Amino acid sequence: MPTFAASDGTGLAYQVLGDGPPLVCVPGGPGRAGAYVAGLAGAVRGKSLVVLDNRGTGASQEPADPETYRMERLVDDIEALRAHLGLERMDLLAHSSAGNTALLYALRRPERVARLVLLAPSTRAAGIGVDDFEEALARRADEDWYESARAGIKGWLGAPTVADSLLHREQAAPFFYGRWDEAARDHARAETAELSAPAAAGFYADVTLDPAEVRADAAASATPVLVVTGELDPFPTPATGQRLAALFPHGQSYVQPGAGHYMWLDDPEVLGAALDGFLARPV
Repeated sequence: MPTFAASDGTGLAYQVLGDGPPLVCVPGGPGRAGAYVAGLAGAVRGKSLVVLDNRGTGASQEPADPETYRMERLVDDIEALRAHLGLERMDLLAHSSAGNTALLYALRRPERVARLVLLAPSTRAAGIGVDDFEEALARRADEDWYESARAGIKGWLGAPTVADSLLHREQAAPFFYGRWDEAARDHARAETAELSAPAAAGFYADVTLDPAEVRADAAASATPVLVVTGELDPFPTPATGQRLAALFPHGQSYVQPGAGHYMWLDDPEVLGAALDGFLARPV
């Protein structure tokens, strides 16, 4: 995998999937190596997907200072990757928790972002809660895995540490896929090996952001933003994604039918059509 140096000297790795103009991709987790979003390449048409391994994950080095795992600090790593790739402006895509970091990057460096795509994004930086989480879980009550996965959710949310939460994540995983088939099971099983507990624990640690300032900056942003959520995803739910998109003057929301948190596994063609329509917009 190609590598580059972050501003603090930490060696970071990335992979390039496909051919064409680059679409820079920041994976979430938090703390999960970029391998889990590799399937996104099948939904990106006519572009190369440049997938970063965030610091401390995958082939990227662990930083000397664990405080640099914080989501607002990771903004600097996106900038270092842009400079390394020699891009004046870039299309930027982020998934899940990385939605926070990409959002902050687009607000701090708007001249560097042509278009911003947020897939199933965490909305913590903007201070938007997932108010209908329990309702979203209840919508899956007819699934044969529901009771077991519900117990997994309880254990995950009640775990005192990230390391403890790993004991429950695979059990809870069916809620985050539109179809709990063999492909979804394989994807969920891979999480433990792909996740860095220090990177995951450090992402939200001691965050000092003011969500009101983030929302105000979003309201003044000229960046086109697409927020994609899965119809069945409990975190974030479609309503949560719609609230995030509404912060931006040029924000739009798309809810993928029948999809969960990893919507490229559920229907890459449908997701690809939504991405195509947005990324083809002139800026």
